[in-house]
Amino acid sequence: MGRDVPALVFTREDRRRYRIKMQECLDTFAQMLRDARFDAERPQVGLEIELNLVDGRAEPTMRNCDVLEAIADPAWSTELGRFNLETNIPPRRLTAGGPDAWESEIRAALNHADHRAGTVGAHLIMIGILPTLRQEDVGHAALSENPRYRLLNDQVFAARGEDLRIEVDGVDRLRTYADTITPEAACTSTQFHLQVSPEEFAGYWNAAQAVAGVQVALAANSPFLFGKELWHETRIPLFEQATDTRPEEIKVQGVRPRVWFGERWINSVFDLFEENLRYFPALLPLCDDQDPGETLDRGDIPELGELTLHNGTIYRWNRPVYAIAQDKPHLRVENRVLPAGPTVADTLANGAFYYGLTRALVEEDRPVWSRMSFSAAEDNLHTAARHGIEGRLYWPGMGEVPVPELVLRRLLPMAHRGLELSGMDDAWREPLLGVIEQRCVTGRNGAVWQKEMFHRLDATARSGRHESLRRMTEQYIEYMHLNAPVHTWPVD
Repeated sequence: MGRDVPALVFTREDRRRYRIKMQECLDTFAQMLRDARFDAERPQVGLEIELNLVDGRAEPTMRNCDVLEAIADPAWSTELGRFNLETNIPPRRLTAGGPDAWESEIRAALNHADHRAGTVGAHLIMIGILPTLRQEDVGHAALSENPRYRLLNDQVFAARGEDLRIEVDGVDRLRTYADTITPEAACTSTQFHLQVSPEEFAGYWNAAQAVAGVQVALAANSPFLFGKELWHETRIPLFEQATDTRPEEIKVQGVRPRVWFGERWINSVFDLFEENLRYFPALLPLCDDQDPGETLDRGDIPELGELTLHNGTIYRWNRPVYAIAQDKPHLRVENRVLPAGPTVADTLANGAFYYGLTRALVEEDRPVWSRMSFSAAEDNLHTAARHGIEGRLYWPGMGEVPVPELVLRRLLPMAHRGLELSGMDDAWREPLLGVIEQRCVTGRNGAVWQKEMFHRLDATARSGRHESLRRMTEQYIEYMHLNAPVHTWPVD
């Protein structure tokens, strides 16, 4: 969840002070890494889910403040758009209570929130991009009331100096411009957190980067945007374009985008925070009063506020996180590549595959990132976003292979082994990873179901494409509540 900020106008002095404070934070962070001051004895996993709000006809509804008031739970917060919400599921040990306990906890939280949302005429839907969203739904009026979002919007366009261009070629072609960052609100995601020690961080981050394309291919759930059929996971190109602070002239100079896969494997978590300072100017130069070096010297834990705020405005698909919990600092890899939904069952299967596979890759004698170029991992991400489970991805020792073959032959056994190393027995692993297996066997994920259902409805529709998308979304919501994995959903 992002940090709230006041409405401000920034001066040159603000930016100068912020740059100095960020460097002080980075120096302090380096000292903390040298002194091994991080909590890693009982590592935990965490989960954030972003959701869309719809009315009784599955159309977007701009009621997030009303819904939050009705839910009245601090685990829920606003997101960028008035038709978005986010929930933060409490962190836990990966094997604590078993997957059934985690599933029950998540479903109970979502069902309670949906019931409360219903009291103000809204409903929750877990989906990568809401199919009924129209371009007119993402103008200035759709921006959430929190001053943080308006300030971020103003700073992005001040840096860019011109409207955003959004361009995606899929089955249809999308060409449009936006004068706010609210098209980003169309992108709702599932974010898996994994706490790791400083010594292990580089391995887990590299592993997460290596499998990002595979994750997206298996879990794609965003084939429609503004009434057009585009990529299987249109969130990826949309998010990359909707927060781009670079005009065309800056792009061709090689300046890095703020939505960033990265450009190299790393040796330390320090590499990522150092890159943040080296490559990205501050969007929100807000300084606090804490001196990080003095705080550390007297034995307290520094917040590193400027460093973490800056990190939150750089949208890596796998983001490093520094945080303090129970008076102890810790590090997390925040995996941000996946869309929301379709169901809690699918979400937990995606999490089991991710946690198990990264653990197995980290344990290998010859890591995959020593046998695979970084650019190949990035190419996999965009190939997977375009073609989903129907795509072909590169993997060392196999070459370019269909996604189901890669997963069934190579990666699914590794995910089983990784979960076993994490202490998850076979009775827990089989149901979770069995969902991934059946997705590969059937070739069906959320994007495939949406496309098939839409075309079935549209073939006989007399009311136009939007009506077919609306009816498909209504059916999606019904199946979502049944919590049967998406590969089992019928289309007839």
